[in-house]
Amino acid sequence: MKLLVSDPLSEEGLKILTASGIPVDVRPGLSEDELCKIIGEYDGLIIRSGTTVTKKVLDAGKKLRVVGRAGVGVDNVDVPYATQKGILVMNTPSANIISAAEHSLAMIMSLARMIPWAHASVHKGEWKRSKFTGIELYGKTLGIIGVGRVGGEIAKRAKSFNMTMIGYDPYLPADVAESLCVKLTTLEDVLKNSDIMTIHTPLLPETKNMISMPQFKMMRKNALIVNVARGGIVNEDDLYEALKNKVIAGAAFDVFVDEPLKEGCKLLELDNLVTTPHLGASTVEAQEKVSVDIAENVIMYLRDNMISNAINAPRGQLDPTLAPYLPLGERLGICIHQLNGMRPVDKIEVVFSGELAQKNTKMVTLSVLIGVLKNIVGDSVNMINVESIAKSKNIKVTESKNEDSPVYSNMVTVRVTSGKDAISVRGTVFAQVPRLIGIDNYCFEIPMDTDMLFARYHDKPGVIGSVGKILGENNINIGQMTVGRDTGTKMAIMLMGVDHEVPAALIKKISDATGFNETKYIDLVE
Repeated sequence: MKLLVSDPLSEEGLKILTASGIPVDVRPGLSEDELCKIIGEYDGLIIRSGTTVTKKVLDAGKKLRVVGRAGVGVDNVDVPYATQKGILVMNTPSANIISAAEHSLAMIMSLARMIPWAHASVHKGEWKRSKFTGIELYGKTLGIIGVGRVGGEIAKRAKSFNMTMIGYDPYLPADVAESLCVKLTTLEDVLKNSDIMTIHTPLLPETKNMISMPQFKMMRKNALIVNVARGGIVNEDDLYEALKNKVIAGAAFDVFVDEPLKEGCKLLELDNLVTTPHLGASTVEAQEKVSVDIAENVIMYLRDNMISNAINAPRGQLDPTLAPYLPLGERLGICIHQLNGMRPVDKIEVVFSGELAQKNTKMVTLSVLIGVLKNIVGDSVNMINVESIAKSKNIKVTESKNEDSPVYSNMVTVRVTSGKDAISVRGTVFAQVPRLIGIDNYCFEIPMDTDMLFARYHDKPGVIGSVGKILGENNINIGQMTVGRDTGTKMAIMLMGVDHEVPAALIKKISDATGFNETKYIDLVE
């Protein structure tokens, strides 16, 4: 058994690797071809951001069992292909929480006291004290968008400044927020009533461009906004206009859509924007902790077969007949989450009917949870951590079995409860393809191998043709279609498998033209 470290690692991390008794080679700066020539000798590979683990590298790693990324992001690893090859990919998601929180506070303080501009002025030989009159944090309202691990650490520290804290996080239990002295409210309320806002959400389809010009116009004229989370949550073109035209007073950003910022980037023209080059995790302590954590986790896996912080599903003893039900479970979870909307989830019930009732279906239930939670917490959710994430959000999870399945030999039913409301979806597998076979009391059948357009409406002639015409006029092809009807209520639902994304403006156009009660684009397949 051998380990390769292909990027710089802290001394403490290297000591842990050496002490394990597993031979370790440290060879930073390898090209892809150089790495491919030697990777076949190693059982484990530890990297940072410098090494790119491509399909070519993974194919060359004939003995490779694990890739450990010292850090959070795994954009430099072909995770789907590693999973296909049975290679575990792990990272260190919690090592930089404190550093990211402290950097956010540093950005807030820099803005409030105008430190970067005052510093630059002094270094020009100026002494213009009145030009750099700042504001106190005492008594100000801090809006936290995403009151998770980092947002929670900020709340603990902001409390010492005697700030009033409000937060937006549709998935956080109110009692958890209350323990942090954060009053949960709507995004609009946070935007309208905060003196300072700090962002701590993952970048997801529903959070991309979450803050754009309409949101900037809701903010106070003297508002400040800080982003040490992910580039793309704030629309950068609208940020530029909002700062340039003094819609808001100032901003501090550590992350951007395209990094590094290119010479001539218009954001760098602004005199009310603080920028740093993605330094949220750049502290001595965080860098050492990621090295120590990944060293310990890789050793535990190679030596003891214990898995921690896995990005992809672990290799395990799975009944081969259940393998097709893992993608079914995840897609049912994705589907029901998007149909449920942004409402907090209180309970997830998974029922296995037919022959599945005789099997160990734990992995399928975890796949359902991954589907529900991946658009809440981001792609870091996996087979290893999904249960603890659900527990931390006070989501009750139940699994039950029912040997009766009158229509299909096997069926998986997922029911999500949010407050007084509940929604259920049903699915099965045949011809190795996951299929959606029902929503609530509607029955139908459609393959779950493409994104979908969902609509609920009063059953009447001509609806399907109207929708097809609008999609066709916008060059969106329909690959599959099904309809389910409720004869008691005279309501129907329609699902269309589409080859391209249906944008929000087009969904509104379809709803306006047809009078649909509910229309949604379901982003089902990556």
